[in-house]
Amino acid sequence: MKTSRRLAAISHFVNQHYQDIWDCCCDHGFLGAELVKRKAANYVHFVDSVPQICQRLEQKLSRHLPYTSAGSTSQWQVHCVDVAKLELKYNGTQLVIIAGVGGELCIDLLKGILSKNPKRDFELILCPVHYQYELRQFLQDHNFGLIDEQLVEENQRHYEILHLSTTSNFPVSKVGKKMWDLSKPKHQQYLAKTLAHYRRMGGNSPHPALLAYETLQSSHSPDNS
Repeated sequence: MKTSRRLAAISHFVNQHYQDIWDCCCDHGFLGAELVKRKAANYVHFVDSVPQICQRLEQKLSRHLPYTSAGSTSQWQVHCVDVAKLELKYNGTQLVIIAGVGGELCIDLLKGILSKNPKRDFELILCPVHYQYELRQFLQDHNFGLIDEQLVEENQRHYEILHLSTTSNFPVSKVGKKMWDLSKPKHQQYLAKTLAHYRRMGGNSPHPALLAYETLQSSHSPDNS
């Protein structure tokens, strides 16, 4: 199956070799399978809490993905576990990927991971569905630093992809910074849609995100170029 534009963009962010990559809420496992084929890590871990998904995925991976040259240990492993209870390895670089779930759930999962892995440095790639402003606020509050970010459009929907680290000193913007190119119509459309969303949410009291997005819009207006 051809990799979607969104998953291809996430895969592109994995541009170094890791000891372990954790593909969380992995569903069909397309992203993790691509990373196994690329040999992007010593081990790629597929993590989901639904037993039926894990069973089907393990059967599919066993048919289609190669084993290590030693022949005894696979380059991948399926874990049927709540992502919030994930315990990272303590040897080598660790990358956690959470994509395709809502920003609120992302926050809950990250709270659990941070609680289970205190003082453990790791990298993180997120591609949330909705609730991005609040998720970015959480990332700020918990001292994640930005490595890179990108805005991707697929099937008339926009996705924010964030690559983060517990050791990066580059601050996370609540509305995004590096990902925007407001000379592009698709970026303009996404910003307009986001502004409309927070105007509807505000009611009699403007939502805190509204001013931040309006400031972003005004800073990129033709009068300020």
